[in-house]
Amino acid sequence: MNSQKTWILCCFFNFLIACVFGLLMRFMYLFSLDFLNYSFLLHAHSHVAMLGWVYLIVYFLIVHFFIPKEKRQKPIYNRLFWLTEFSVIGMMIAFPIQGYALFSIIFSTMHILLSYVFCRLVWKDSLRDKSPSQRLLSVSILFMILSTCGVWCLGPAVSTLGKQSAFYQIAIQFFLHFQFNGWFILAILALFLKQFQNKIDEVKFKKFYFLMVVSTLLTVCFPVRWFIENDILSYINGLGVLMQLGAFIYFYKMLQPQINHFKSTLDKSTKIVYGLALCSLFLKVGIQLLTLFPNLAEVSHQIRNFVIGFIHLTTLGIITGFLFGILLQNKMLSADSSILKIGVKCFIFGYISTEVLLFLQGWFFFFGKGSILGYFQSILIFSILLVLGLVLIMISKINFLSCKVSKTL
Repeated sequence: MNSQKTWILCCFFNFLIACVFGLLMRFMYLFSLDFLNYSFLLHAHSHVAMLGWVYLIVYFLIVHFFIPKEKRQKPIYNRLFWLTEFSVIGMMIAFPIQGYALFSIIFSTMHILLSYVFCRLVWKDSLRDKSPSQRLLSVSILFMILSTCGVWCLGPAVSTLGKQSAFYQIAIQFFLHFQFNGWFILAILALFLKQFQNKIDEVKFKKFYFLMVVSTLLTVCFPVRWFIENDILSYINGLGVLMQLGAFIYFYKMLQPQINHFKSTLDKSTKIVYGLALCSLFLKVGIQLLTLFPNLAEVSHQIRNFVIGFIHLTTLGIITGFLFGILLQNKMLSADSSILKIGVKCFIFGYISTEVLLFLQGWFFFFGKGSILGYFQSILIFSILLVLGLVLIMISKINFLSCKVSKTL
């Protein structure tokens, strides 16, 4: 069995575990599970989702699309993948048991150090041409390295000012902002642009690229503003948000001439997940525009439902949507499998339903209307669909691999 095919299965296993942790947290709102600590489980859920699913599947796709065949067959890529997976399994076990403590910190640190090795390898082995996708990939890697500065500040922040300090909170937000908006989203867009066979308009790409990079740098002021009272930060974020809108207008204009041809090459399931990813992306841009209004900017992080809804919009809608699309388009998931089609629909329905509930409940709180009737029961049921969808996708992948193996024997 090709090692890269087992990589995909491994990434989906991590994703499934992260979703099960999320499901358990929603279960804990209705039933007491005394043997589990909610905040420990939250750390496990977020770390495994981010570093076990998103990071590792992006690792696989970058190696597949950007590293020439003779270089990606070097043993280092396989060893590095499994070492990284070992650090993820360490976090998977340590976080639910002890939260942020010795072993979870060791495994998290190990993951960061291994990610530096990966950056070095990609920088050295990728084609380094001037294509739009390669340039986006390069800047995404720089953002990944930049994001980790936030992590290295956590130790000094705790020892000097404590966990409640603005310095500590800003360091966390700095890491998360550049991980999601810099590294993950730009790497995903680089992989997406790689799927376009025809040449992309260079002038429009340059404008998109410039606006996107600058807006990513400026919008870090938004979470910083939560901890430092300064109107200048709001103005800088406002400029960043407007530049981000401009970036995605150019993104649309850049791809517009090729959209019809691109769509004609895709099957129905791939069109659906790409459509979901693009809708989620433009919805994210729209939500960030709302932060230009001071009262909405204020409640955006005070109402927990809005925070979770926004994070899931980014991770499940944009990032996972594009990843599913790329995997399906390139036959890395079997688009012909009826189990996979049901799994994808299940996952999408679960995602959309939980998002609607999260944002609706957020607005109820905003307008002082209290809780939606049966909110926790409903969101638990729809979350089960996310897990079920992933299980079905994994079953289709295992069936697909076992069919290939039996044919080769």
